[in-house]
Amino acid sequence: MRQTVTLNPNDNVSIALVELPAGTEVDGLQVSQTIPAGHKYAQCNISTGQPVVKFGLPIGNAMVDISKGQHVHEHNLATALVQGEFPAWQMPDPTQENQPAVSFQGFDRPGGRVAVRNEIWIINTVACVNQTANRLAERANQTLLDSLDNVDGFFAFPHPYGCSQLGDDLSATQQILAGLINHPHAAAVLILGLGCENNRMESQLRSVDPGKMENVVFFNTQQVEDEMVQGMEALSDLAQRVNQQTRTPVQAERLILAMKCGGSDGFSGITANPLLGRLADRHCRMGGTVLLTEVPEMFGAESLLLSRCATEEIHQQLVQMVNGFKDYFRAHEQPISENPSPGNREGGITTLEEKSLGCVQKGGVQAFVKQVVPYGAKAQPGLGGIALINGPGNDGVSTTALTCAGANLVLFTTGRGTPLGAPVPTLKVSTNTDLSQRKPSWIDFDAGRLISDNATLDELTDELYELVLQISSGDVQARNEVNGYREIAIWKTGVTL
Repeated sequence: MRQTVTLNPNDNVSIALVELPAGTEVDGLQVSQTIPAGHKYAQCNISTGQPVVKFGLPIGNAMVDISKGQHVHEHNLATALVQGEFPAWQMPDPTQENQPAVSFQGFDRPGGRVAVRNEIWIINTVACVNQTANRLAERANQTLLDSLDNVDGFFAFPHPYGCSQLGDDLSATQQILAGLINHPHAAAVLILGLGCENNRMESQLRSVDPGKMENVVFFNTQQVEDEMVQGMEALSDLAQRVNQQTRTPVQAERLILAMKCGGSDGFSGITANPLLGRLADRHCRMGGTVLLTEVPEMFGAESLLLSRCATEEIHQQLVQMVNGFKDYFRAHEQPISENPSPGNREGGITTLEEKSLGCVQKGGVQAFVKQVVPYGAKAQPGLGGIALINGPGNDGVSTTALTCAGANLVLFTTGRGTPLGAPVPTLKVSTNTDLSQRKPSWIDFDAGRLISDNATLDELTDELYELVLQISSGDVQARNEVNGYREIAIWKTGVTL
């Protein structure tokens, strides 16, 4: 097993793949301090104020003189992130030739959308009926599911909102709930209200796609005698309708794959994120669509995405989205470089630039950016390429936004580990083999084999894409599905009454 890696010939730091005790000699250089696994050390002397370079790009400036072999981290490296001008749009270079098409067994939905699950979702307009929704889903799974050959389950998604909200917060709640109601995996939906909330049932119903309405039932619990009886009757009727739907061959290019990272470490930008990037490029070469979000984790790496914008209009939309998010931080008097998290830092990530340069690798290096999508809105199916979704880095909020944008699956890289799951299959890809071995109930795929087994990116991309197709066909469940880990979180920016 290799002990270290230098990611780019222009880098002046290398990364320890295993802990290097002080005095260890690697590649003709002796480290002068203990370097934890995933952390950086200087390949040469770096003067105060000089850029520290990783991924071939600056990740910050040296705070003090750093000697060759020294540990490089938050004690001697600081962000250099500033508000600056973005490069003007240029036509990106053509991508490589098309990828041969493959297929999976899925469900056709109206509007050109495709589903990999045939489920019944219970969406509540307000938090007051969270537990009613949960009880209905639990009872339906216990009493109805065994008699249904083609229904994959009944699921509720509790949330704390829908009342005592104003303006943009109320609109955001309605948009996210609309995204769930209209999601292709929800073959049928029971919309459950209370009756006196800000998020009026009639307002929420206006967001239902016309082609979906025939498989939607709704009522306010204040207006029925027994909400459990009414709800079970509705779910039973919906189940009989959608149980007639069966899987048929579907071209894989119609899948919308979302890329996400959480609990990142120093290996994220070395193993799992580049692996997802290679898979993203392959999927887009087929004509598929890949979603990215986590806008604050684009700060410092915007140029890598701006250089691939398909049109000048999309380039301008991306600039506006990034600057708008920076303005959001400033409006709340928060520094735009507050990221990374404590866990990120423990894992070896020091600055936001470093985290961002590792993060955006999930979008590959070839596929064009074809869409910039507002928070809570749907990505347009069939366009192919990369769709950037406005949203924060928070795992629950961002996976929910990706789901509502139309993701069929979320591929989620993690170095620290997390059990969190979106409403759709959420494949956890570990950045290191140790995590995969310690938490097998969380992890679907081990990208750490790029280091521990010297596997190649092409080999693991083949394996991971095959797993995506197996999960999409219903042959395999993602670990979040096996564990029952499905949840949503809604972005809140305003006051609560």
